[in-house]
Amino acid sequence: MPLPALTSPAHRPLPVRPEPRRGRGAARTHRWKRRYTVLLLGIDATVAVTAGAAASAVRFGGFGTGIGNGYLLFSVTVFPLAWILALALSRAYDVRFLFIGPDEYQRTFLAGVALTAAVAVVSYAAKLEIARGYVALALPGALLLDLLCRFAARKWVHRHRAESARFMQRVLAVGYEPSIAVLAKELHRHRYHGMRVVGACLPPHRPYRQRVTGCDIPVYGRFADIAEAVERARADTVAVLSCPELQGPELQRLAWELEESDVDLLVAPALIDVAGPRTTIRPVDGLPLVHVDHPTLSGGRRLAKELIDRVGAGLALIALAPLLLVIGLAIRLTSPGPALFRQTRVGKDGVPFTLLKFRSMYVEAEARLAELRAVNGHDGVLFKLRDDPRVTPLGRTLRRYSLDELPQLVNVLAGHMSLIGPRPPLPDEVERYPSDMYRRLVVKPGMTGLWQVSGRSDLSWEESVRIDLRYVENWSLALDAMILWRTVFAVLKSRGAY
Repeated sequence: MPLPALTSPAHRPLPVRPEPRRGRGAARTHRWKRRYTVLLLGIDATVAVTAGAAASAVRFGGFGTGIGNGYLLFSVTVFPLAWILALALSRAYDVRFLFIGPDEYQRTFLAGVALTAAVAVVSYAAKLEIARGYVALALPGALLLDLLCRFAARKWVHRHRAESARFMQRVLAVGYEPSIAVLAKELHRHRYHGMRVVGACLPPHRPYRQRVTGCDIPVYGRFADIAEAVERARADTVAVLSCPELQGPELQRLAWELEESDVDLLVAPALIDVAGPRTTIRPVDGLPLVHVDHPTLSGGRRLAKELIDRVGAGLALIALAPLLLVIGLAIRLTSPGPALFRQTRVGKDGVPFTLLKFRSMYVEAEARLAELRAVNGHDGVLFKLRDDPRVTPLGRTLRRYSLDELPQLVNVLAGHMSLIGPRPPLPDEVERYPSDMYRRLVVKPGMTGLWQVSGRSDLSWEESVRIDLRYVENWSLALDAMILWRTVFAVLKSRGAY
């Protein structure tokens, strides 16, 4: 029997898959991310050398002794490598955890704890004589200094994003026009996320427009044109918003197409304001189901929050007592009337309470409210006026830096409020709530919250309510800590305070 020809189908070589073709936008984004990662490596190495050298100098009284010089040599050689390795193993260099959110700091902290534990175990198992004073100074010092340096590096990126739109990802949004418009506005408002919507693709059965209704975003075609639209828009990221036309096999094929150009793919689930810690993937017969945990509205962590509120408010009142007295005296001297302003607000479970604030308006302010509603600076049920004539000159300064809200520490100590929570609403606001807005009342209102660090009075009614609901649904002690930290910067910048 003759041998088959070498050109027969059975002996033809398999087609070789071409190398991934990285798009222009993706190549540019990957370049600056690589440079930032190199910058972090340099920062981490410098931090380790600095902390190690300082620990050696403190522990051994300088670098003149032989053992001190030995630890100094260890600090500039082994310790930086060990520190960088610990950070790499904890994924502190993964770009998904950089720039925003607490994940970067958590992974840096875990790296420090893991390295400390590793040193303890190795020294005990190998019976190494390691100076405990050096370890006690070097490792915590490196951790604290690295957290501060990474925070500074992140703020440097945020500043460039806000001022010059550098270090931004170019996003092609895919979905319905209202969802695209909301995404574009949110990303424009919060530029620290590092994403800018530069184009859109719409469903095939919807009317075609050149621009997305509600925002100035160009439309590059339909769902079938996504791959081409990525190149035309020079996008490096595709964000697929929830829509039934692009699910399952269609979404998988899109991922295959984008793989060729190394473009990131983000998929927004049909879950409204549910944070990542509440969701887990449960694969069932090959189908990835998203399990959503119930929000934490009771239990041990809520008791811990209550304890933190009471103790924190008590300590703050003691520490700020001189400032409170000075502000109260200044109010009495600059305008007639009491120093404190009392107003009925609605607390947890709809129970009313008396909220305390420093008076920032003239005494006849409530009587002039009706005539000013016609020029209300806010939509919905909120009343906010940027240049409110009822506010005293001193009151403007107090409001700018939120000093008028300091007496609410008494409300926190009394159990009516929390340090962090939703905005305390007025009774007439609650009367006009739609049914789902009552969800805000299942927790105590707060002196500060997501609304405070997300725009304060610049937010619309719908935005403030959505932010409050997001807090209720995703509350955690870590979220409270993040809000408290960001409140300091929001108050110092005094944006949206009037």
